[in-house]
Amino acid sequence: MKSNRLKCFALQMGFTALSAIFSSSNVFGQTKPNIVFIYADDWGYEDLSCHGSTFCKTPNLDKMAEEGMDFQNFSVCNPVCSPSRTAIMTGHFPARHSVHGHFATVQSHIQRGMPDWLDPNVVMLPRLLKEAGYTTAHYGKWHLTNFDVPDAPSPLEYGYDDYDVFNVSGRFPQMSADSTMIRTINFIEKNKENPFFVSVWIHAVHVPHYPKEKFLAQFPELNEQQKVYAAVIAEADFQIGLLFAKLKELGIEKKTLVIFSSDNGPENTGTEKNKNLDDNSTGPGLGSYYSVGETNGLKGRKRSLFAGGVREPFIVRWSGVVPSGIVNKTSPIAAVDMLPTFVELAGGTLPKDYKTDGESIVPAIKGVSFNRKSIIYWQWLFANKNSDFWPSLGIQDGEWKLLVNKEFNRQELYNINADWAEQENIAAQNPDKVKELEAKLDAWVLTLPKNPPASCFSSERKSMKN
Repeated sequence: MKSNRLKCFALQMGFTALSAIFSSSNVFGQTKPNIVFIYADDWGYEDLSCHGSTFCKTPNLDKMAEEGMDFQNFSVCNPVCSPSRTAIMTGHFPARHSVHGHFATVQSHIQRGMPDWLDPNVVMLPRLLKEAGYTTAHYGKWHLTNFDVPDAPSPLEYGYDDYDVFNVSGRFPQMSADSTMIRTINFIEKNKENPFFVSVWIHAVHVPHYPKEKFLAQFPELNEQQKVYAAVIAEADFQIGLLFAKLKELGIEKKTLVIFSSDNGPENTGTEKNKNLDDNSTGPGLGSYYSVGETNGLKGRKRSLFAGGVREPFIVRWSGVVPSGIVNKTSPIAAVDMLPTFVELAGGTLPKDYKTDGESIVPAIKGVSFNRKSIIYWQWLFANKNSDFWPSLGIQDGEWKLLVNKEFNRQELYNINADWAEQENIAAQNPDKVKELEAKLDAWVLTLPKNPPASCFSSERKSMKN
């Protein structure tokens, strides 16, 4: 009897030990990876030299692509900042949270049917990772509210342990964008012994531009516009190089997953009048005249649902786990995939009452064949008839992408496997596919909220109703 009890105890201890091992491991049998998610601002798909830029130089991002995987069929879920970032944080298409455009003034939010900040009480990526044992931090741009909203929540209420940001409520200090990577590296040094998750949302290359002389000097052969833009890109690339050097110095590069992407396509180039921003802008720097980002032939730019507005660089590096030197142009992945992917890698769990709009891309980043099952949807409420900015709704289902605007009575269909740049509208040749996809779009729109959550209204908005 005593012998049996000892055997049972030994088995129990064995299962406990195994449980401990698996709880601190991910699907690759390694310890939970540190996760560094770098989200740039307004980068064109072609704004990397490894993506064919005609004038920018990005040696550190090029090296990152050589040492990892370069996914070239990644889409963000809105063609402007705040909603694109909402998708990362929530794993939902931003329209589900009534975040239709960038956060600005309260009056602007009312006019556009938006809340005054992203609801911190919904399921959040940093909170899930924190529950999985991660130390979490956010540095750089926030823009899940705006400086002009005086009573918006702190990033701490979204699940972050530490933060230093700009474009946050005016009741909090606004960090200098220049300190984003410095704060990131300091955080990593302090937390190198345990798993960490850090959002690094850099300012480049959003206006205003603040090119530094040391980087301008690298491009004497370029014209004025390209020189400014290339210098801003070069500084961002340099900062990313400092991050990788620190990971190597600390001996944790093999424990750290790093992803680089951007929130939407390149800004539309301004005229001579836009050289210097006026006092009503976000700062005193250089204006959109210098926003000369490239899309490598993709139709559209920022504020457009065409590929040039929503297809972004997506480079993944995790030494020893992610295959090196791989270009993946076929796996369709989306910003809403980040939450389920990171939670799986962290060994966390999704709440039972939560349903993501994305799916885990762990097989894809491991180099395994990935067949997307979920559909990608877009909503853009501020479409106009000008050029490539007319689509108000979009759907990507497998190889097919349909863009529509019922008010303008327009629709265009693309087979993105055959026409990656979305140049040939084949709607007329495929009426049944158009009808099928449009029905799915109509059904999705019916699931969206009619009004933003009142719990995310500022005191200023509430006082307007009294």
